[in-house]
Amino acid sequence: MLTRLARGCYRRRWFVLAGWALVLVGLMELGSAHGGRFVNDFRLPGSESQRAIDLLDAHDFPTRSGHAGQVVFAAPDIDDPAVTAGMQDLFADLDRIVAPGEVVSPYEPEGEHFVNPERTIAFAQVNMAERDEDRYDAAAARARALVAAADVPGTTVELGGNVFAESPEFSSELVGFGAAMVVLLLAFGSVLAMGLPLVTAATGIVAGISIVTLVVRVVGMPSYAIEAVAMIGIGVGIDYALFVVTRYREGLRGGLDPEAATVRSLETAGRAVLLAGTVVVIGVMGMLTAGLAMIRGLAIGISLGVLATMLASVTLLPALLGFAGTAVDRLALPGRRGRDERRSAAWGRWSRTVQARPWPALALGVGLLAVLAVPALGLRHGFGDAGNRPRGDTTRRAYDLVADGFGPGANGPLVIAADLPGGPPDVFVLMELWHRLSATPGVAMALPPLLNDVGDAAVLQVFPASSPQAAGTQELVHRLRDDVLPPALAGTTITAEVGGATAASVDFGEFTADHLPWFTGSVLVVSFALLTIVFRSLLVPVKAVAVNLLALGASYGLLVVVFQWGWGLGLLGVGRPGPIDAWVPMMLFAVMFGLSMDYEVFLLSRIRESYDRTGDNSAAVADGVAATARVITAAAAVMVCVFGAFALGSTRSLKLFGLGLATAVLLDATVVRLVLVPATMELLGDRNWWLPGWLDRRLPTLRRPGGRDAPRPRAATTP
Repeated sequence: MLTRLARGCYRRRWFVLAGWALVLVGLMELGSAHGGRFVNDFRLPGSESQRAIDLLDAHDFPTRSGHAGQVVFAAPDIDDPAVTAGMQDLFADLDRIVAPGEVVSPYEPEGEHFVNPERTIAFAQVNMAERDEDRYDAAAARARALVAAADVPGTTVELGGNVFAESPEFSSELVGFGAAMVVLLLAFGSVLAMGLPLVTAATGIVAGISIVTLVVRVVGMPSYAIEAVAMIGIGVGIDYALFVVTRYREGLRGGLDPEAATVRSLETAGRAVLLAGTVVVIGVMGMLTAGLAMIRGLAIGISLGVLATMLASVTLLPALLGFAGTAVDRLALPGRRGRDERRSAAWGRWSRTVQARPWPALALGVGLLAVLAVPALGLRHGFGDAGNRPRGDTTRRAYDLVADGFGPGANGPLVIAADLPGGPPDVFVLMELWHRLSATPGVAMALPPLLNDVGDAAVLQVFPASSPQAAGTQELVHRLRDDVLPPALAGTTITAEVGGATAASVDFGEFTADHLPWFTGSVLVVSFALLTIVFRSLLVPVKAVAVNLLALGASYGLLVVVFQWGWGLGLLGVGRPGPIDAWVPMMLFAVMFGLSMDYEVFLLSRIRESYDRTGDNSAAVADGVAATARVITAAAAVMVCVFGAFALGSTRSLKLFGLGLATAVLLDATVVRLVLVPATMELLGDRNWWLPGWLDRRLPTLRRPGGRDAPRPRAATTP
């Protein structure tokens, strides 16, 4: 099929190019006119925090739609007439921006508890009415401008809440794309050869993002889905095209004409691209089993982006190769002639050096990854908040003011929702519960119960003594649920649930931590089965799974060191340490395990081709490393640049994701591919390709990425 596809796209390249242009224009127009809204949906069905929300909804408890924020201000005396007049003027201006009556001032009876005891710090609640994301952004920008222009004598004024967070001006996508251009130019030594992967990747990314903007109408996706799709799309799109262009250039140097070289590149590297991309999609889509709306939407979005780049790599790229022809190395950098051959010879010598001392190399590589992975044992799942933002962000300064005036727990109060089927007598029970909550270790303050209009439901707010992300707050949530509420409500008909954003974060983190082993296990089994079928081996897939797990563990460990321990946070523009965002470990595993298969398939395909030709395992390993190390290094450098740019310039969640991916790719392309693979395959010898005869007869026969049918093993010998 790939042979016919390659020939068809090559010979009808003008039609392919015009078709892609029409598809892109059509998708972009459709996305612009009919694109849906991105919504951060943190609902966790079945959790106690979700039951608290459902309880309040069922009893028509007063709630407000839209995003909420705060205007936090500090002064030596907030009751000073000049401060009072200036702040009330500001509140009136803000009220006209967000919605009439939706700014609750601390100078009003409804907001009297928004003032600290010393009356030096206070805040107004800002409830922004429901609107689309663009109008939210516009209203937030006007609010920031009003606060910046406010001139209240002796008063510091800041805006709190995610809705007022300042968007980064740093364009990580463009920086990553620019860095990839430099890497490709150095790798290929030719401007034209460099441009082919970039054009292919850009086409796939634009198509993928446009499709995502349409799909979001029917599938909810988080607000950062587009950035995640762009991040993965740039990386895999350039990598996939890089593999194909490399094999095309090798074909030309081997004496093939452009059409034959195009066909050969798609039969070999193109097949590897399809296999590797399929593993990425399988891994990412495996997260659908988590049953969470936010993760499901993100998984679907990333999968669509990967599929679009795969399609561009096997259709558009062959057409572009047809236009390039033998001039693919035109506009070459000076002094490049013969350098590729010298590099391949150097990598071959490196592999033989490792193979000559396999045990020390294996011990060194495994030891390094294991040491890096140790901090991952202390990984804490949770979510970042305004306290993790840099001090230059107004929401971070507002967060600190609230913590100074009301205690660290004021930024994340717990909400206890109670169902009162017994009517007024149940209120006395809640009053007793309120006193017990106030005396509970870890509680800084508890507010008395607030009833709804009917009197059949109530809310109690509990302010932890520790910050929302602290381990002590997580322990307090469980203490309230397990040790405080059950005995206090025993013998009554009252149902009470501990909820609120902080409790929801705890529930979400624990849910993903519990499901991570099951998810990773399913991805490992599918990947193992796929590699077994393709390479007709049992030990090669076992080795691939083991070393990839080590590299991923090391990347998790680095995330803990940086984001939980705080080492080097300032370099990434993060304010203070905190837990690892709950969705990141699962998504990182899914994406990175698939990406690592790019290099695994590309390298093992070459090794197996050489082994089938010579029957010499040691020579096949050295030849495979020599033939692929240069392109794998270049591909990894592209990935590191792209993902590293996101680690420097995006939100905290994407900083985590970008740094984790960049680290995992770097370790995979160096320690794993250049040390552990040659060492382990040398130690295993011919047993690398052992497959029991009974299993071989039952497995389907596929064409390997090398372009030939996977042969039967020479003999079903025991390892």
